[in-house]
Amino acid sequence: MEQPPPGAAAPRPALDAERRALWASVWGSLVIGVAALALGILTGTRIIVFDGAFLGIGLLLSLASVRAAAAAGVGPSTRFPFGRDAITPFVVVIQGLAIAGTLLYAAGDAVVLILAGGAPTSPGVIAVYGAATAAAGFGIAAWLPRRAPGSDLVAAEAAQWRAGAVLSAVMLVGAGAAALLVLLGLDGVAYFVDPVLVLVACGVLAFIPVRLIASGLHELLEGAPSPELSRRIGDAVERVRARYDLSAPLVRPGKVGRKLYVEVDFTVDGTEWSVAAEDEVRRAMETELRALGYDVWAFVSLTADPSLFD
Repeated sequence: MEQPPPGAAAPRPALDAERRALWASVWGSLVIGVAALALGILTGTRIIVFDGAFLGIGLLLSLASVRAAAAAGVGPSTRFPFGRDAITPFVVVIQGLAIAGTLLYAAGDAVVLILAGGAPTSPGVIAVYGAATAAAGFGIAAWLPRRAPGSDLVAAEAAQWRAGAVLSAVMLVGAGAAALLVLLGLDGVAYFVDPVLVLVACGVLAFIPVRLIASGLHELLEGAPSPELSRRIGDAVERVRARYDLSAPLVRPGKVGRKLYVEVDFTVDGTEWSVAAEDEVRRAMETELRALGYDVWAFVSLTADPSLFD
């Protein structure tokens, strides 16, 4: 089997792009989060305070992502001979758990406020804030993956921004509903708009932590890559197979962070193959797989005894 080169790490341009994208997310969370908390406290609007707290949690998670990216980019060492890429899905799981905890706390606070009879709200303030932060959130969520394609950490950051943007959109709709209620003279009903908005937002955002936790655990448990990546791996293997007229191989791929493990086992006639010919197949497979843009650790074997694959 071909062994990965010692000290192999993800391509430097990819790591640099990932780090820049994560820092951009950090600064964005800091600026909007501080503004949201200040505005929410000054106006006594819970939904804006919740949004600021959500961004504050996002800021801490962004910093954790930066640290995780740095640790994963170091590559293999004596203590960690296969590198520390598993820290990436681990941090993704932590992000999911933190977001879930934030949503549960906010939902509980909203229920308490409803039972207490609600509270006055400022539809104009909520509408302006919701429109501005929704535009910023959706814009950043779309921009981040383009800056660092293929990064799980950046994808998790984009999911957080998308979640915040959805929350802001809900706030904008709720502000319109509150203004209408006031115009109709239903001020007492309008008192419940703020906590109800929080509950609706929590329900809308619930899928975000579920997806993050599921995807992180999938990688930590060494699950198969996504269908799209698996297809691309299969295409790369097929090109090598066809080039050397080999039989259909057993392919076992796995992905942890930016590290892509691919084991490819071919059955051959042992009398027709030399070590040099085997090495040629291995080099060709390595070249094809590295074109996928990941830190590839390829294990390629050619054997006359297929029972060795088990």
